[in-house]
Amino acid sequence: MGNTNNSLSQLALQKFKKNFWGVFSLCVIVTIGLISVFAYVLAPDHSQNANQMHLSIHSKKPGFKVKMLTIPLNIDSKESVVSKLFFGERTQVSEIPITAYFIKDDNLVYTEYAAEGLEGLTKEIPLEAFPNQEVENYIKERTFIFGTDKYGRDYLSRIIIGSRISFFIGFIAVFISLVIGITMGSLSGYYGGKVDAAVMWLINVTWSIPTLLLVIAITLALGKGFWQVFIAVGLTMWVEVARVVRGQIISAKEMQYVTAARALGFTDFRIITRHILPNIMAPIIVISAANFAAAILIESGLSFLGIGAQPPMASWGAMIKDHYSYIILGKPYLALIPGLCIMILVMSFMLIGNALRDALDVKTS
Repeated sequence: MGNTNNSLSQLALQKFKKNFWGVFSLCVIVTIGLISVFAYVLAPDHSQNANQMHLSIHSKKPGFKVKMLTIPLNIDSKESVVSKLFFGERTQVSEIPITAYFIKDDNLVYTEYAAEGLEGLTKEIPLEAFPNQEVENYIKERTFIFGTDKYGRDYLSRIIIGSRISFFIGFIAVFISLVIGITMGSLSGYYGGKVDAAVMWLINVTWSIPTLLLVIAITLALGKGFWQVFIAVGLTMWVEVARVVRGQIISAKEMQYVTAARALGFTDFRIITRHILPNIMAPIIVISAANFAAAILIESGLSFLGIGAQPPMASWGAMIKDHYSYIILGKPYLALIPGLCIMILVMSFMLIGNALRDALDVKTS
């Protein structure tokens, strides 16, 4: 009987491990999380927001290869390693796609890349522009695995860095919704009466407004930007949490352990935080997983409408907005790739939510 393996937590963990799709979804979420944290390490383009533009090679197909001439700009950068790791590097070079080059006297003569059927301009640059005049070290063949976007930026780098917004919007929005929702739901369910009526009125009013419309209103009030979107989404998702917490506390506050806590003279705050909430965390965890998915979709919708993350910041929703017209131009992958990324991440959170619901349901074996 004293075996800890028979505890509810251990039983829930064992049930979760047996759920293939739950474990698979957890692996997908952890992988995308690591990719988003170390985005600038993994992205081929290490510049801030992967914003190196090459208009001559815009909208190229996946696997496109071209010779890239890199010209140092001699900019004195004092960025720390941590800053480069998490926020990217300031652009210190000028990149030029070329088709051919040769050295003439003390100059490098190169021909710029041009669209099919056209001949690029031929230009010269002194060899002094290259340290030690080692030109060959500054001309390398570049492969764009996902091709390039309409501005000639590396699409794979934009996808990797764009995962940051879609991934972290869930954490911040869910955190805000949990803080507000648990607080409001606890007060409403525990005290009842006028407090319950006031909180339920606020919940019903908030719930009666379409979520996307409410998010747009809050975003316009706070201003366009990265953090404003996170806060706006979080402020619209607390109602579901509050209703669940309220219902659970109404049931739990009549239990014997709560009556015993009151008899011992414990404060209401201690009873709620130390006795009731730990026993009703299962449904809160499940609804939080669903809110993760909802937050990602809302952010993508806002970015698609142009009031989410602002350029040049990479966002999957904004990337769909920039390239959805390319679906009828024979290059649908430019819109489909970020769309598939959103679908995979959202589906992973929904599947892990279902797996947690089954694992934490004590009524099932």
